[in-house]
Amino acid sequence: MTDPADGSAGLAQLRTIADYQFGAGAGRALFPPDESLRIKRTSSGRPQQVHGVDGRIVSFGIDGRFTLGIDGGRRLDAALEEPAYRVVVDDESEPFVRDEKNVFAKFVVDAGPEIRPGDEVVVTHERGEVLAVGRAELDAAAIADFDTGMAVNVREGAPAEH
Repeated sequence: MTDPADGSAGLAQLRTIADYQFGAGAGRALFPPDESLRIKRTSSGRPQQVHGVDGRIVSFGIDGRFTLGIDGGRRLDAALEEPAYRVVVDDESEPFVRDEKNVFAKFVVDAGPEIRPGDEVVVTHERGEVLAVGRAELDAAAIADFDTGMAVNVREGAPAEH
């Protein structure tokens, strides 16, 4: 449930931050107005984590940016036009990425052109399913050009769907 002291104004602010970080429409995708969300706050009242029915959507960093949870990654994947904020890998990387191993540039099939180092990204399989979420270590051009080096520092992997 939403924190009663938060009201719609607090969610509106979180939506604005998401739109700024990930592009137009991300705020409504991450924090839909018709969903009951739980907002965990710090002792000072600052939002720290936002949870939906399926788990953690985002954590709110001290730098004012979101870090994605798997649920947040799935929500962004469903809402943003491909390949925005996605790093796409093939079969060879899939089991490692799900197991929260980092993504290396030589195994990347595609990457959203807007990606910069430090951006939160969704790692997907070329079939389209979400495998993990994490932080980009390289920009999109470097990911495409490099045959070595870490492309994404994976924070959380998604369990395989059976």
